[in-house]
Amino acid sequence: MSTSQTEREAGAAASNTVSETSVVTHFRKPERSFWQIWNMSFGFLGIQFGWGLQMANMSAIYEYLGARADQIPILWLAAPLTGMIIQPIIGHASDRTWGPLGRRRPYFLAGAILSSLMLILMPNASALWMAAGMLWILDASINVSMEPFRAFVADLLPEGQRTSGFAMQSLFIGLGAVVASMLPYMLTNWFHMQQAAGDTRAVPTVVRLSFYIGAAAFFGAVMWTIVTTKEYPPEDLEAFRNAKAQKTGLAANVNEILHAIREMPDTMRKLGPVQLCTWLGLFCMWLYFPVAVAHNIFGADDPTSPRYQAGVEWGGNCFAVYSLVCFLFSFALPGMARRLGRKHTHTVCLLCGALGLMSVMMIHNKYVLLLTMVGVGIAWASTLSMPYAVLAASLPPARTGVYMGIFNFFIVTPEILASLFFGWIMIHLLHNNRMYAVVTGGVFMIIAALLMQRVKDPQTLSVQNI
Repeated sequence: MSTSQTEREAGAAASNTVSETSVVTHFRKPERSFWQIWNMSFGFLGIQFGWGLQMANMSAIYEYLGARADQIPILWLAAPLTGMIIQPIIGHASDRTWGPLGRRRPYFLAGAILSSLMLILMPNASALWMAAGMLWILDASINVSMEPFRAFVADLLPEGQRTSGFAMQSLFIGLGAVVASMLPYMLTNWFHMQQAAGDTRAVPTVVRLSFYIGAAAFFGAVMWTIVTTKEYPPEDLEAFRNAKAQKTGLAANVNEILHAIREMPDTMRKLGPVQLCTWLGLFCMWLYFPVAVAHNIFGADDPTSPRYQAGVEWGGNCFAVYSLVCFLFSFALPGMARRLGRKHTHTVCLLCGALGLMSVMMIHNKYVLLLTMVGVGIAWASTLSMPYAVLAASLPPARTGVYMGIFNFFIVTPEILASLFFGWIMIHLLHNNRMYAVVTGGVFMIIAALLMQRVKDPQTLSVQNI
């Protein structure tokens, strides 16, 4: 959408000096229609194919290749380490980029190309070290695409529409994850695909085909957003280029990121522990839920048995249920946030997720197990939108990208901790019981819900001060 000359002049008049913050758009952003918000968020549908296929299948792929339960966390270490390194760098770089594709879209495109390629290669890994290495590259590529999407919404939408914008991202994340999580089950039971005679590869045919379909979906969805949604140029392009030229080199960029960390807004500091505990809980679920279903619900001990594959596929169906709930609940989130406030909305949703994860211990029927995912889906929808909506209101516009990247520290740090130390916990405290690990995730979500009450939402404060 083009910006009127009047809006540009109004934005220029708002500042008399050229500073770092003046090189981003300051004009009043026009409200977007439902379909414009739809288009700018559609790429998340594809990105979630990458994440959804990982979460539902990677632990099983590791077990197919011979991994023990206590080895799985360390094999997942690539994912959070990659996010911690990539996201602040990409966020900072996209803040300082402008070209024919705009500010954020060049990173969408590069990440989509690399991610699609790795989704094709991943299920053909023949050894544990190969699968772990491919996961590292895949996660780096997905992060290149994903991180700028958060800043993209903050760039293009006025404050009053940001909750709806992030909720729309949750909607597409939920929808993409439903399909991605169920793909192996659908290919087996709906299309009756089986391992070809003589095919001795460890990863089943339906899993490989699911990753190939995910690669096409990832690239296509991101391209839709790139083609349909344009970005606002810097208000003063010459000043933008001058500011960028003055701060070049690795040392200058690292120093700028560290400076941003030191000046982190108070709202972001208090949201950090909430994210840390939330993602500890989610990571426990993603690591162990599908294999817990195979071992604890389906009673399979041998990863090569048909019962084990059926259990993992059913675990994927459970993930599809929470993703479907995420999709549906995303429509209700903006209205709920208006009534309760974003802080209380997120607290209630996290408690629903905790209840869902902790209840799995008492369930032995695979169909009843699906009901536990309702609470998880509610928590997931809120986790993908409420913290970011609260955060975006507290960030200086010139640093939106880098702060969104830094915010990712509070996601990847618990994942790194879990990868490094949860194997010891599994052996010595949980006795390699995968279902106990899932319940532990629910405990972390309760802690996150309590910590959310410490957060001050800038939107709530501004309303109170009127």
